[in-house]
Amino acid sequence: MANRAKILGTMTHVGDIVAVSQKIKEEGRERIQVFKGAVIAIKGKGTGKSFAVRRIGAGGVGVERIWPIICPSITKVQIIRRGKVKRAKLYYLRKKVGRQAVRIKTRYKTKKESKETKTARKVKKVDEKKKPGKLRRKSSPKVSSKQRV
Repeated sequence: MANRAKILGTMTHVGDIVAVSQKIKEEGRERIQVFKGAVIAIKGKGTGKSFAVRRIGAGGVGVERIWPIICPSITKVQIIRRGKVKRAKLYYLRKKVGRQAVRIKTRYKTKKESKETKTARKVKKVDEKKKPGKLRRKSSPKVSSKQRV
């Protein structure tokens, strides 16, 4: 059982959320279509290796596509999020419905995600500095019971 594969120079593991760009020919024209989903299986070895990607389409219907690793129509494979799974095949996601069908734990963030979170933190700090602090009422000094007499 294969848990990882190198697709166009990108190391991909089962459980990763990927965007696969594929060339499609229509009426003499070529265009690139992106299929974004979770890698649920990597099968085979050598040149016969293939990988399956699953996403939730319109109306909550699950859509799966299987490509060979060496496929001339695939132009780019981009990893959106790394997944942490304990299985080689994620066929159990087929039975899940809604958000549960795509929920996979994150292994670690990609460089792009970590940059985005750093900039978000910086913006948040700047916003907090601009906000005025809470106004507090001055309370009367506390008087002990001995001083009240």
